[in-house]
Amino acid sequence: MSKPALSEAEGTARFASRGPGETRRLGGRLGRLLRPGDTVLLSGDLGAGKTVFVQGVARGMGFQGSVSSKSFVLMGEYQGREFKLYHADLYRLEAPEQAEELAMEEYCEDGALVAEWPERAPHVFAPDSLRVRFEVTGERTRGLILEAGGERGRYLVERLIADAPPVRNRRR
Repeated sequence: MSKPALSEAEGTARFASRGPGETRRLGGRLGRLLRPGDTVLLSGDLGAGKTVFVQGVARGMGFQGSVSSKSFVLMGEYQGREFKLYHADLYRLEAPEQAEELAMEEYCEDGALVAEWPERAPHVFAPDSLRVRFEVTGERTRGLILEAGGERGRYLVERLIADAPPVRNRRR
């Protein structure tokens, strides 16, 4: 994982992942920082690494079981050490109004919410959510762009940057 930089003007940071393990580890670091009420929105193409990232978030929160894509089940629930992780996948929504029926804001009262495909129903999420955009940059490599929406999101981005491990050069 490359050492990211925070854009002060925009509250964004870009991480470069060299593979699923690094993507999962970044998710784990975020999972250790999350608190009840936090919302993280994941956007990117199919196969870009969103579910791998959620696996890391769950592990960072202390969940030891399996986390899989929720493409056929809209909401998954995982018990962490201190509170729950709710994992929503809105890919299969046929209309944005269906997201309102899920009442996702209620889930944030006792846990953190991570939602994939939030662009399918953008009106149901608070503006202070942390947004993570996944870009496929190679067969295994990804760019992850974190955008802070509000003070809490900015705190999370700043902590992830501050706690980033040093960049290691790999010999091939």
